[in-house]
Amino acid sequence: MSLYFRESFLNSGSTSIMNEAGQSAGLIIPKGAFGTSVEVYDANEMKMCQAKIHFFLMKWEVSDSCGVLLGVLRPRMSFMNRRFEYDAGGRGCYLIESQAFSKEYIIMNRREELIASFAQTSGWMQSGVYCMWNETRLLGDYELIAVIVGVNEIRKRQNSSS
Repeated sequence: MSLYFRESFLNSGSTSIMNEAGQSAGLIIPKGAFGTSVEVYDANEMKMCQAKIHFFLMKWEVSDSCGVLLGVLRPRMSFMNRRFEYDAGGRGCYLIESQAFSKEYIIMNRREELIASFAQTSGWMQSGVYCMWNETRLLGDYELIAVIVGVNEIRKRQNSSS
């Protein structure tokens, strides 16, 4: 399944999530000051997950709608690539990687099998739109959206501190 949503996640109001047909598939709603957290809702306005950043540890925690931890996103050191690791506990640990200067990310499991991807596109609905493709049932679409928001927020914080 492919889902689309704008880049400006935590900087302005809610962000619509659309399916391939352009129909509403949910919302991303920022919570907290200065982009510290987000809630992700499905098309029926049911909260599916929430996520928040820990400033000093530079990690993004994703929880279900009841606050039970689903996984933790952390940046990983890399010379030319942008790398992140999403530890989903018993559901596995996933590598999120992008080549330098690319706006496309791939998500792989420990066996280095492609399970999902997301890319910043232009022209479908407007510029700055992410397209997410998910091939696994271990990580839900809305959980992956929360992870993508986390990748974006961690990158912004890394860029502002350098």
